[in-house]
Amino acid sequence: MPSTAERFTLAPDLEISRVVTGLWQIADMERDGRTLDLAATAESMTPYVDAGFTTFDMADHYGSAELIAGLYRSAHAGIPTQLLTKWVPKPGPVSRDDVRIAVERAVERHRGKPIDLMQFHAWTFADAHWLDALTYLNDLKRDGLIRHVGVTNFDAAHLRIAVASGIPVLTNQVSFSLLDQRAAGGLSAVCAQYGVKLLAYGTVAGGLLSARWQARPEPPKHDLKTWSLMKYGRFMQAAGGWSALQRVLDVAAQIAGKHGVSISNVACRHILDVPAVAGIIVGARLGERAHIDDNARIASLRFDEADRTALRDVLATLTPIPGECGDEYRRPPYLTASGDLSHHVEAFPTPFAVHRVSDARSYCLSGTTWEPLAGYSRATRIGNRIHVSGTTSTHGSRDIGGNDPAAQTHFALDKIEGAIISLGGTLEQVVRTRVFVSDITQWEPIARALGERFGHILPANTMVQAKLIGEAYLVEIEADAEL
Repeated sequence: MPSTAERFTLAPDLEISRVVTGLWQIADMERDGRTLDLAATAESMTPYVDAGFTTFDMADHYGSAELIAGLYRSAHAGIPTQLLTKWVPKPGPVSRDDVRIAVERAVERHRGKPIDLMQFHAWTFADAHWLDALTYLNDLKRDGLIRHVGVTNFDAAHLRIAVASGIPVLTNQVSFSLLDQRAAGGLSAVCAQYGVKLLAYGTVAGGLLSARWQARPEPPKHDLKTWSLMKYGRFMQAAGGWSALQRVLDVAAQIAGKHGVSISNVACRHILDVPAVAGIIVGARLGERAHIDDNARIASLRFDEADRTALRDVLATLTPIPGECGDEYRRPPYLTASGDLSHHVEAFPTPFAVHRVSDARSYCLSGTTWEPLAGYSRATRIGNRIHVSGTTSTHGSRDIGGNDPAAQTHFALDKIEGAIISLGGTLEQVVRTRVFVSDITQWEPIARALGERFGHILPANTMVQAKLIGEAYLVEIEADAEL
């Protein structure tokens, strides 16, 4: 019997099932030293593939997930599957060799096949080494080790920087659900502008968006035992708590009853209907629990205008999840299973090396070609004051951001933030900025980018038109901070 699972063509050589089976719970299943029978667990993928769910998402840190998927593909070489994985390096410098080693390890785990989609995660954007990593991944695409490059947990500003700089990012995997609507705003707009598609995870909020949790008292935290429930329990609290979840479940249940489907189906269909979304990732505990029949009903579910209005109305009652997409991994409140980054990152090295002149004075360099040529530092700290030089969208000898003024602005601000962090401060301590624009008709996207980064800080600011050194530069920014 032919499958009715929905498909999406991401590229001429990559068609995926729109419901992607996520393998991140393999790590949870192997928690506390438990080991899985890899071959038997690999065979547990067969019912998913038979039902048309041929696409699987994993990562280098999802326990044995890459090995399990590789075993399945090797044992069923004649059955097309799509294996999407991620590389999540530690913060700090990354070399071309580092990237090649990581990719070759994934290829080996996948039994020698090129990676269909390698998705990259960056822990911080104040350190521009993330751009190096993406550049090297793109080189390995040309070498045939990977077919396509994607990213995960990128916000709108940094997805814009990457694609405007000429890196062919195919997808961005982000949290997106009835509880977390961050991706519906600026990120979707950037995707539409540059032709990037979203892969949405957390769509059923670790199972919270299901009938199991409707019309029941809030459970104690120790009842949320899986990492998924621990993580999305934090999202639920950020969105307004248990009462907010119940409001969403009640509306979803009414729509589900009307169409003869499940609450989870309604949660999934809502995200799949977003134009920027290519697919959703629904987690699976291979060999333990499967929701294949329930997931199959998503393909036939279609909302009418009354359904969409009811969902819009209830979502308007929620508290927006704070920050931008991916901020749950980059700044408090950390909406992770542990509530911090203790399971992920040991330390963050400073973006730039600091040179101490005296007890009262130090400086840092960002490594651009301009600094040694003109004899200046990226930033200097004197006592409790940090002065950041005029900063353009330059990384080493490379111009970043193409001809996109917002992309150039965001990258310049990243460098400014990196310099201030290196000298012991934070972006929130900026008290004055000066912005020089080469073409004043581009003031608005530049100003909006400044607003996105400084709207909660509100430093004094001046913007003027000026002839900048270097024809590629659309904007130059300097800043002063007081600690």
